[in-house]
Amino acid sequence: MSSNLSLSREDIVRLCERVEGAQTRAYAIPKLTNEYPQMSIADGYAVQNELRRRFIAQGHKQVGWKAGLTSRAKMQQMGVSVPSIGFLTDRMARPENSAISTADLVHPRVECEVAFVMKADLQGPGCTAADVLAATDYVLPAVEIIDSRFSGFKFDLASVIADNGSSARFVGGGRARYVEDLDLPTLGVVMEKNGEIVAMGAAAAVMGHPAEAIAMLVNILAEMDEMLPAGSFVMSGGITEAIAVQPGDSIVARFQELGSVSMRFVE
Repeated sequence: MSSNLSLSREDIVRLCERVEGAQTRAYAIPKLTNEYPQMSIADGYAVQNELRRRFIAQGHKQVGWKAGLTSRAKMQQMGVSVPSIGFLTDRMARPENSAISTADLVHPRVECEVAFVMKADLQGPGCTAADVLAATDYVLPAVEIIDSRFSGFKFDLASVIADNGSSARFVGGGRARYVEDLDLPTLGVVMEKNGEIVAMGAAAAVMGHPAEAIAMLVNILAEMDEMLPAGSFVMSGGITEAIAVQPGDSIVARFQELGSVSMRFVE
């Protein structure tokens, strides 16, 4: 992937600082390609990797990864043909049923996802959904709070990758289940906001099977000479569209077979 870099090391560090500032101080920035129209997907991952190095140097612990833009609807909406990945750290995690502050977020949205916890390392290229299922310890229901740092949620693939796939917060909950006990593609989910249903879908919306999204993620990692270690917490991508939230909102995601995940948002 490094062979497709068009930006200099100085540009990558500069863009990383721009994204880090927007994430840590919660303000919107123009999409990065406005200034760097030649920016490639590989450049986006170079910025994301620099951000990950910085966060880890500051004491964050990486706990896993997330797949983004994995549903056909989301890809068409964003005009992209390939999904993306982002890293997850311990400081993004929030407990089930907690109050989540929006003061340190720009324009948060929530989406329902199936999260996988791995019991074996996975290495690409050529990783398949069957490999993923064999390496999965269990799955659990999760809600990701995404927060694009780009003005008006307007971005392209290279910019969103540099922004770590809009990662902000995540909440795991419900009950853990073994994959062999579930028919994952048909798994239904309903999202309620303040007691009203605002979105529903089935896990098949994620590339036909959420394990396909994890396989894709492992194969993207391989292009960066990385693997997915055992113990990783991996989010497979939004099943439903992302729903905007603000202080005072309460969200419950109800998953067939997996129970529910709830949270509320405060200032």
